[in-house]
Amino acid sequence: MNQQKLPNATAVLVLGIVSIVGCCCYGVLGLIAGIIGLVLYKKDNALYQANPTMYSDYNNLNTGKILCIIGLSLSALYLILNIVMISVFGWEALSDQQLMQERIRELMGQ
Repeated sequence: MNQQKLPNATAVLVLGIVSIVGCCCYGVLGLIAGIIGLVLYKKDNALYQANPTMYSDYNNLNTGKILCIIGLSLSALYLILNIVMISVFGWEALSDQQLMQERIRELMGQ
């Protein structure tokens, strides 16, 4: 019997890697790539579960799922960190180093 590759296994793997790297883009790119990767994983997993002997690269699909979950977690944490930083210090302080130092001193009570 000739085994086929799952249609989106490579895409899920690539999106998982992009979601980990994309967490550095304020968390938004990583969230988008991770969510898309998990949706594609769900579709391919349903195909594999329907007929497991027909497909060969299920390991790539599982690896991509794990990378998507890691990327989603990192991206969500980084996005939350950015939201907290903006709410505590303000948008202006993030672009001006001296203002940031002044606001940190104010918070520390010095």
